[in-house]
Amino acid sequence: MAKFELKLPKMGESVAEATLTNWLKEVGDTIEADEAVLEIATDKVDSEVPSEVDGVLIEKLFNVDDVVQVGQTIAIIETAGGSNGSEKAVAESTPSPEVVKEVEKQVETAKQATQAPIENSGDRFYSPLVKNIAAAEGISQAELDGISGTGKDGRVTKNDILEYVENRSSSKTETPQPQTVVEAKNPETAKTTESVKPKAPVSVSGEDEIVEMTRMGKLIAHHMVESTQTSAHVQSFVECDVTNVWNWRNKVKNTFAKREGENLTFTPIFMEAVAKALKDFPMMNISVDGNNIIKRKNINLGMAAALPDGNLIVPVIKNADRLNLVGMSKAVNDLANRARENKLKPDEIQGGTYTVTNVGTFGSIMGTPIINQPQVGILALGAIRKVPAVIETPEGDFIGIRHKMFLSHSYDHRVVNGALGGQFVKRVAEYLEAWDVNREF
Repeated sequence: MAKFELKLPKMGESVAEATLTNWLKEVGDTIEADEAVLEIATDKVDSEVPSEVDGVLIEKLFNVDDVVQVGQTIAIIETAGGSNGSEKAVAESTPSPEVVKEVEKQVETAKQATQAPIENSGDRFYSPLVKNIAAAEGISQAELDGISGTGKDGRVTKNDILEYVENRSSSKTETPQPQTVVEAKNPETAKTTESVKPKAPVSVSGEDEIVEMTRMGKLIAHHMVESTQTSAHVQSFVECDVTNVWNWRNKVKNTFAKREGENLTFTPIFMEAVAKALKDFPMMNISVDGNNIIKRKNINLGMAAALPDGNLIVPVIKNADRLNLVGMSKAVNDLANRARENKLKPDEIQGGTYTVTNVGTFGSIMGTPIINQPQVGILALGAIRKVPAVIETPEGDFIGIRHKMFLSHSYDHRVVNGALGGQFVKRVAEYLEAWDVNREF
């Protein structure tokens, strides 16, 4: 019998680790090739890790909530085959006695700690290692929540908490000073030590049900609050006549489906118009980094998609301006389907330069979406409605039934003024209203 190492696969250049969230197989279970063994989660997406071989799971090397580095062995699977040196690889992957001793020491110290156990707060996620260090050093939940994290999305890393411990130890010998507010004579250097106001308590009765937020829900909540605190949100609204788009799609959708094997929805049509408008107004395709503006070379459109659990995820269509309508339709359908099946790769939800969200899917005629940082704009597509409208003709004005929708544009007023924000969304509307009803695909 041979032993196969199941490793955490590479999930993209920017992803170095993942959290093990659930074991789908137990020790002794038979596993087939390509069958999912466990579930993992990164900062943005959840996914499954399949087995590469047929065999029996004989050992788990990590527990639920452990953080695993890319390339690390997660489990050992026994297969019906020759040794070919794989057992040696298993032995090499076993932690050294020194590492085991250090981990056991941290765990034992954490068990002896008298303070309340460290939990993931509503805003941030703490790895098991960070929790163990906090418990071992007597760091309270409030102290840990106050540490500034340098990891992705503000996560507290091992180095962050060790630096905090070192600074705290050195400050114990100093005489504590009363907290004061520094007089802001120099706005560039003045800092305040004013304590953070405690959150208002939430009353709960015996009839209320308490439901813990999902991990993704916590990340989304943190990301949205952070965005509103970072950007000065301003909105512009434009009503768009999409009668030509409506009629053209009805005319070609059956032919499109037979020829391409894809359903033609309105989303790729809207995405094409947005990509064209971004080429016309490149200062909407930017990011802010401190006092610098980063002009993005590529147009990567984020597409907000609803998940079965009610959360949202934003897969990204890379180089959207280079796709024709068929290519855009295939990209939209593929990402939307795999988002619903929880099969997106981490790289497929990163690198967006502008985002589009279709609030009309839920019946809303308009919305005021929150900017997806570090982008500077997001467009909400309202529901398409049949409404009476004035039709201008050479013979005079008439009242007719038209298909119309609202485009709601939220943008970062730090770098995008009202003129640019309004002109951009108006250009999107112009592309849609000028749709060629005789267009071929």
